Amino acid sequence: MRTRTLGPYTVSAIGLGAMPMSMTHDGASTSEDRAIATIHAALDAGVTLIDTADVYAPSWSAVGHNERIIAKALTSYKADRDGIVVATKGGVVRSEGEQWSFDASVSYLRSAVERSLRALDTDVLDLYQWHVPDQSIPYEEGVANFKKLMDEGKVRAVGISNASVEQIKIALDVLGANGLASVQNEFSPKALGNEDTLALCEKIDTAFLPYQPLGGTDGSGRAVGESFPVFAAIGHDHGVSPQQVVLAWELARSQVVIPIPGARRPESITDSAKAADLELSQAELTQLTDSLAPAAPGQN
Repeated sequence: MRTRTLGPYTVSAIGLGAMPMSMTHDGASTSEDRAIATIHAALDAGVTLIDTADVYAPSWSAVGHNERIIAKALTSYKADRDGIVVATKGGVVRSEGEQWSFDASVSYLRSAVERSLRALDTDVLDLYQWHVPDQSIPYEEGVANFKKLMDEGKVRAVGISNASVEQIKIALDVLGANGLASVQNEFSPKALGNEDTLALCEKIDTAFLPYQPLGGTDGSGRAVGESFPVFAAIGHDHGVSPQQVVLAWELARSQVVIPIPGARRPESITDSAKAADLELSQAELTQLTDSLAPAAPGQN
């Protein structure tokens, strides 16, 4: 598996998005045994980055579910676990009755970190990401609260998610040089709206983690070849899945890109991991990118 830089870490070029093992947009459920087998398959394939969040759970009463599954999978993994980085998130509150809100106060984040530490069965979080901005406080205050957690030794590295260009710049100012480990924003063939944040991450040499890089857990990932036939056609030419072509195209966008495709079956992440070794020609990359460009006025 090829590697890329994520803050203080060197991780696999393809990560694992663990959310679908606990919650999906199509309502499908995954047994704990299959979830653990999926994580083990990812590790067997050379994946060393696993992304989760405290609120990834089947219901509000099971917050921490995804983190606990990851802890069980790592504990039961028989091969070498050195170098595995688990990234989790905080700042979203999921409460009784499936009420969702945001809280980036330092008091809430400290309690959330303690819960994540227990769920992941660890003494320090590898990467702690601000999940969604809390509009009730200035952005710089929220980032400063995450920095406090790092200064207190509970968090090794800090990232942000669902962030704008302006918010990335604020985070850089607050965290200082090399203080911002990553930016996790949505990016895929069907969601190209974060080109500007990707470009900034490349400029400042900060890891960009595309979430839902295949399109999401509502079936879009499975149907990406049907939705974007050029990816399927090029995949056919290489004898690989359209999903691999999508991930290889994203990797080729920049050296700071580390896609984290979601998976709930061992076969899915095993296939996705192979994208790290898929070489697409410049002509193919151009063809793929051009296929996603909106038609010029007057064209169909």
